[in-house]
Amino acid sequence: MKNPQILDALVKTYDVRGLVGEALTPEVVSALAAGFVDELGAAGQDVIVGHDMRDSSPEFADAFAYGAQARGANVVSIGLCSTDESYFASGVLDAPAAMFTASHNPATYNGIKFSRAGARGISLDTGLAAIRDRAKKYLADGIDEVEQPGSFRDLHILVQYASYLRELVALDSIRPLRVVVDAGNGMGGMTVPAVLGHANDLEQLPLEIIPMYFELDGTFPNHEANPLDPKNLIDLQRAVIEHKADIGLAFDGDADRCFVIDENGDAVTPSAVAAIVARREIARERNNNPGAPITVLHNLLTSRVVEEVIAEDGARAVKTKVGHSLIKDQMAATNAIFGGEHSAHYYFRDFWGADNGMLAAMHVLAEFGSQELPLSQFAKKYNPYFLSGEINSTVSDVAAAKARVQSAFADRADFDEFDGITATNNQELGKPAEAGSWWWFNVRASNTEPLLRLNVEASSEAKMIQIRDEVLNLIQQKG
Repeated sequence: MKNPQILDALVKTYDVRGLVGEALTPEVVSALAAGFVDELGAAGQDVIVGHDMRDSSPEFADAFAYGAQARGANVVSIGLCSTDESYFASGVLDAPAAMFTASHNPATYNGIKFSRAGARGISLDTGLAAIRDRAKKYLADGIDEVEQPGSFRDLHILVQYASYLRELVALDSIRPLRVVVDAGNGMGGMTVPAVLGHANDLEQLPLEIIPMYFELDGTFPNHEANPLDPKNLIDLQRAVIEHKADIGLAFDGDADRCFVIDENGDAVTPSAVAAIVARREIARERNNNPGAPITVLHNLLTSRVVEEVIAEDGARAVKTKVGHSLIKDQMAATNAIFGGEHSAHYYFRDFWGADNGMLAAMHVLAEFGSQELPLSQFAKKYNPYFLSGEINSTVSDVAAAKARVQSAFADRADFDEFDGITATNNQELGKPAEAGSWWWFNVRASNTEPLLRLNVEASSEAKMIQIRDEVLNLIQQKG
C-alpha cells in the first residue's frame, strides 16, 4: 500500500503532477478518482476522462475510471485528446472532467488537470486540497465500492470540438497563408489537422499547413513539448524561413498553449497575441451586444501594451494574479470576454471561461490573414516595448533577496504586493512616454521550488537591460 503522504507532494496548487511509477501510480490515481467523485458529489452523474499521448496516460485513465465508477460516477471516456478538448467536453456535457497530462513536462512525468462541471477550475483552495485528503484515506484503507457502481461509455468529440471552434472564428475568407506548425509530438498533432485542416471533412480553409512532429509520441523524440523554452522553438524558426512561410505555430504537449513565430523566425510575444485577440473579442462583443460593458483580464506580467489596447478599444482592463484556476474564477466573477497571460494561456468566455491555445491561434490567423502586411510588421504595433521574459534564479533565502530588491529601489519606485512584489518607477508616472523612460519589474517566488522569477519591461531596450541586470545582481547576491 502506498504511503498516503505521497499525495502532499503530488498535489500542486492547480493540478496533480509527479514522476510516473515513483510517485504517480494507478493505485494513487484510483484513490484520487474516488476522492474527486465524493468531493464533487458526482455519484450517479457523468464524469469525463481524457488523456494525452504519454505512454502512462491510458493506464492512468483506466485506473481513474475504476476509482470513479467504484464511487458511483458514470465515466464518459473521450480517449486521446488535448486539454482544451477535455474542457470542451466538460462544457458541452456540463460535467466534471479529469485530463491526464503533464503538459510540457518531460516524458517521465504525468499528472491530472481537474475541472468542475462547465470547465470550471479546481485549485488547492477550491477543492483540490479536499480531494487530496479524501484520497489519502482511500489510499490507506482501500476504496469502498458503492452498492450501485457507475457505468462506462466512450464518446468521440473531436469533430464536434473542431466545428465549434470554426463557429467562433471564421477563417474561410482570409488570404491564403502558409503555416508551419510544430506539434512537438504532442496532442496538436491530432487537433491541428482536425481544426485547421480537413481531417474531419470540414470545409478546406485557405491554409497550407506544413506539419512538424505531428506523430503522437509521449517520449518527445525531437524536443521537449515546451515552447516557453527558446531552444524548443529553433526547429520551427528554421522551418518557417526554409519554407518561406507566413507564420509558424508551436503547441505544448497537451496543446492548450500556442506560441507564434513570424516570417523572419522571430517570436511574437504572448502579450502581443493577447492584445490581438483582445481587440478581436472586444469588437465581436460590441457587435453582438451593443452598449454592454466589456471586461478583459490580463495578468500582471503581460506587457503594458495589452492594457493600452483594451482601454483604447473602450473595454475595462482588469489585472489579475498569475495562475490558471484563479483566472478561470476571475473570468466567471467579472463576466470577462477574454483573458491573457504572459505564459501563452488564453481564456475565452465563449469557451466556458477556459483556456484554449487553438482558439487563440485561430484569432491570430484571422486578424493577420485579413490584411496584407507580413507578420513581423503587423505584430510590431502590438510589441512596442521591451520585455525581459521570465528569468528564474535559485536562491537560498527568498525573503532576504526580496528585501534587498525593495531596499535598493525604495526611493525610485512605487511597490505593490498584489502578486510577489511589483516595482513601478515613480519619477515619470502620469507623463507621456516621450517625457522620460518608464519601467516596471515583478519578482515572484515559485510555489514549488526555491526560485525567484523576474520579469522586467521598459520603454527602451537600454533601460530594460539596466533594470534587469541590477535586480538580478540583487537577487543573486550571496548572504
